[in-house]
Amino acid sequence: MPTNTIGTDGTITRDARSRYRLRAEGGAHGAFEAETKRAGGSPRADVEVTRGAAPADVAEILGEAGEVVIRQRRMYDGERLVQLADTFIPGFVAEAAPAVAQLDTGEGGIISRMADAGLAQAEVVEDVRQAPATADQAAALGVQEGAPLLTITHVGRTEDGRVVEVTRHVLGEGWTLRYGVPLD
Repeated sequence: MPTNTIGTDGTITRDARSRYRLRAEGGAHGAFEAETKRAGGSPRADVEVTRGAAPADVAEILGEAGEVVIRQRRMYDGERLVQLADTFIPGFVAEAAPAVAQLDTGEGGIISRMADAGLAQAEVVEDVRQAPATADQAAALGVQEGAPLLTITHVGRTEDGRVVEVTRHVLGEGWTLRYGVPLD
């Protein structure tokens, strides 16, 4: 089964082929916790939840210019900050699944709370690119401002195509991303 690993040198391999299906494994509160535990790490996250406007590019993806729920997370393996993740959730999702606006979203995290409310993510598209570290990102992740960082823009859609989540992951140094593509 595809899985994540944390190498002895601290390199994290994130295997996208299984991460969302196994998000509640062992009582985990989301994919990061489940995959980090599976790899032998010690996951934790500092979470801040607010409401406000999404950045223009995210609002365009969401198709919503109004107030959204914003989940800002600093995600750690032990004491090492390994990624920053900002999630933007449209108002209609927060109304249907109010737990997405809580600090503790329960077993399986926000994707499970959305599914519980009839808004299961049927498709996820992730765009991966390098972007220069902002001053805040550089300070948090211990890199030079402007250093190239991998960013993942995750877009979750329901069966009928509604966007229910946009998450922007900014990864610290030492990540490998693994994707599998069925050829049948």
